[in-house]
Amino acid sequence: MPALNHFDVNEFLTAYWQKAPQMISQAIADFTSPVSPDELAGLALETDIESRLVSFDRESHTWSLEHGPFDVSRFGRLPEQDWTLLVQAVDLWIPSVGALRDYFDFIPPWRIDDIMVSFAAPGGGVGPHFDHYDVFLLQAQGQREWQLGKPLGSDARSRTDTDLNLLAEFETKETLIAGPGDILYLPPRVPHWGTAIDDCLTLSVGFRSPTRAEMLGDLATELLARDDSVHYLDPPMVPAMADEHIDPKFIGQVQVMLNQLASETDLLTDWFARYMTGPKYPDLDIGEVRRANTTTGRYQNGERIE
Repeated sequence: MPALNHFDVNEFLTAYWQKAPQMISQAIADFTSPVSPDELAGLALETDIESRLVSFDRESHTWSLEHGPFDVSRFGRLPEQDWTLLVQAVDLWIPSVGALRDYFDFIPPWRIDDIMVSFAAPGGGVGPHFDHYDVFLLQAQGQREWQLGKPLGSDARSRTDTDLNLLAEFETKETLIAGPGDILYLPPRVPHWGTAIDDCLTLSVGFRSPTRAEMLGDLATELLARDDSVHYLDPPMVPAMADEHIDPKFIGQVQVMLNQLASETDLLTDWFARYMTGPKYPDLDIGEVRRANTTTGRYQNGERIE
């Protein structure tokens, strides 16, 4: 397995993972991009591939967003600066991009969501924002300036003049320059703003971070498929509870039911393994593989295998 240079796995997992940013200089020495700007543009023409184009207007200081697939003529009309092309899940389509996953084998493979690739002209970027997931930003070509801010809470305000989820306010805490082979790790909710210094390619290794609602929704589907037979029962009743108000004891009974569900380890293990190894694009037959081993079995592409 390939390993990152100038990188201590134990130190990273203890001090940085989901805690603090880390710049790993020359993590991959003499790195050559596994995808070219032309190849990336070619992928953005395909209907089955998720792509976006972000443009920045310097006069109004605003960003605009377009969704692919794009026509080749759109690229011919682009200016020489201030735009970014982003293509999701390039690792599913270009094996040499997918091979980069091996550098991050210190994190369970089923945690990786995809490897997005972006090409930015000078001045290009997607604006100040934060993500709800961990990401390793591998610089593949050119240089990019990264401005980092302090971690934000749930009260962070967003701009209302763009379809992009950009921060209304951004205060720079640290500025870094990334060149080919450098990797910037960012934990969730750390605001960042990347700007291309020259023509540059950046590969973003992102990790799955579903919301509680998304997980519960999928778990509910799993329970329906299993024909769950556990029904609600009232708590011990007294006449005073027979009015239009919901007595806290009824809520306590619901909590008992949910706690019982949470204690069903085998059910949760099987569901979670299926959920976290499920393909990113289930309707496409592209041979995506996510593997997980649990105490109850092995899982791949959202299915249990023996």
